[in-house]
Amino acid sequence: VQLQASGGGSVQAGGSLTLSCVASTNIFRFNHMGWYRQTPGKEREFVARIFVGSGLPYIDPLKGRFTISTDSAKNSVYLHMNILTSEDTAVYFCNAGSKRPTSNTAPGHYWGQGTLVTVSS
Repeated sequence: VQLQASGGGSVQAGGSLTLSCVASTNIFRFNHMGWYRQTPGKEREFVARIFVGSGLPYIDPLKGRFTISTDSAKNSVYLHMNILTSEDTAVYFCNAGSKRPTSNTAPGHYWGQGTLVTVSS
C-alpha cells in the first residue's frame, strides 16, 4: 500500500489550502484515513481522521478550522484547511489503517511521504 500526498505549498495567513492523498488501493480497504503534521524538533501530531466506511470524521479539537473528506472514486482523502496561521506551518503526512485505531489519535500502519505547508504572516 502506498499513500501519495500532495497539495502543500506557501500560503498567506488567513488563507486556505487543501491537501490530497491518493492511495494505491481501494480506500474501503482501510478502517480510517487521516492526517498528521510535524515541525522540526517536535513530535508528529494528530490533525484529523475519517472513518472510511461511515464517513465519520474526528478532528483535533484545536483544529476546528480544518475538515476532512474522502472521494472513494479517486481513492483519496483530503484535508481542507481554512484561516491558516503561521502555527499551521509544518510537514503534513497522510496516514491510513486497516484496523480500528487504538485511540482517538493513534495512527494507522500506513504512512505517505510528507507535504510541506508554509504559512506566512
